[in-house]
Amino acid sequence: MTDYAVINPATGETLASFDTFTDAQIEQALVAADEAHREWSRTSTVAERAALLRRAAELHRERREELADIFVREMGKPREAALGEVDFAADIAEYYADQAESIMADQPIAILGDGSAIIRRSSLGPLVGIMPWNFPAYQIVRFAAPNLIVGNTILLKPAPQCPESSTAIEAIYHDAGFPKGAYQNVLATNEQIATMIADWRVQGVSLTGSERAGAAVAEIAGRNLKKVALELGGSDPFIVLSTDDLDATVQAGVDARLDNNGQACNGAKRFIVVDDLYDAFVEKFTAAMAAVEASDPTLDDTVLGPVSSETAAENLQKQIDQAVEQGATLLTGGTREGAFFAPTVLADVTPAMNVYREELFGPAAVVYRVADEDAAVDLANDTTFGLGSYVFTTDAAQAERVADRIEAGMVYVNLVLADSPELPFGGVKRSGTSRELGHLAADEFVNKKLIRIG
Repeated sequence: MTDYAVINPATGETLASFDTFTDAQIEQALVAADEAHREWSRTSTVAERAALLRRAAELHRERREELADIFVREMGKPREAALGEVDFAADIAEYYADQAESIMADQPIAILGDGSAIIRRSSLGPLVGIMPWNFPAYQIVRFAAPNLIVGNTILLKPAPQCPESSTAIEAIYHDAGFPKGAYQNVLATNEQIATMIADWRVQGVSLTGSERAGAAVAEIAGRNLKKVALELGGSDPFIVLSTDDLDATVQAGVDARLDNNGQACNGAKRFIVVDDLYDAFVEKFTAAMAAVEASDPTLDDTVLGPVSSETAAENLQKQIDQAVEQGATLLTGGTREGAFFAPTVLADVTPAMNVYREELFGPAAVVYRVADEDAAVDLANDTTFGLGSYVFTTDAAQAERVADRIEAGMVYVNLVLADSPELPFGGVKRSGTSRELGHLAADEFVNKKLIRIG
């Protein structure tokens, strides 16, 4: 899909369309990004770049209502969640502005001899960012902010269904005072993006998206010797080993599954519960999921809106139907109306079923019964994904032990929805190759130059 259009998933109405860039416009963007890097990134100070980014954070907050409204109509995000996303994007930009000096500070090395040595960080050049649709502001800022602080320039390709939000966010960076070419929105085709990645001026590419898209981009980047950062899918386990408040644990599970209409790569998707808690947990969890109704995302009290498109709903329906045909038990849900999908819970899923290995990107969960801690960890790790994970236990030693054994980039113990600007985000295995947020994000596309003085 290369046509950029805003199609409201709640109504199916096409609200706006945007022209794909011509090859001439792509070349102009590359020239501008290269010139901006050669001039601005090498003449501006860290403090000056931080001031520009702080102003971008302020503009996110000033325009939060406008941005939230765009997110709702582009991808069906409940409005309160959309407002929260804008606020979080502003917090991330502000964090990197505050941390700019420490991020870019020289790093002394204790040497085995006379003299001194340091690591000095500097920019690489223009970067291509390929963004998904599920978090139109958050995904952008966690890529753009640390790289702008470093001095890289940004060529940002939005998802085809998010041209309006990406255009509005581009305006924020321009209005914040970033010079021409430092941050550009590029409505490119897949073929044009391949050409851009291969271009000598581009020094790296970051993609957040599917495994298929990640593999395609990594192949092009590797062929052209370009640094690549990938944030891909997930099928995160939610492990319940013990609890002193089952209702709170169940609610945490519901929140972690339905966040962003069930369309978060690090959303809890596989609920792994020890035998003595399984029946009670599943009964309460199924009832809580069934009690949530998908509704108009523009309403302030909406918890669950539509999935991103009717096509996405159809694909999720096929996964659920296939699971049932293969022997899974449907405890609730499994139905849709247009792009609105009922909260769904599957049980009795086995390794022989397709859904055992797949990511369910929507308000659908799978519950598993396990005998003990070892069985829980084995099941949690029996996946090609390794993004996030959640562990609920009252035993502190067990929490440490299980967190150490889980094959994932992130482990959250006794809490969900706890992302924060200072906490690195990323996975292992087929969930990705990089980290975003925190100081680690600023090291993805940077020249760590050794300076040795005798």
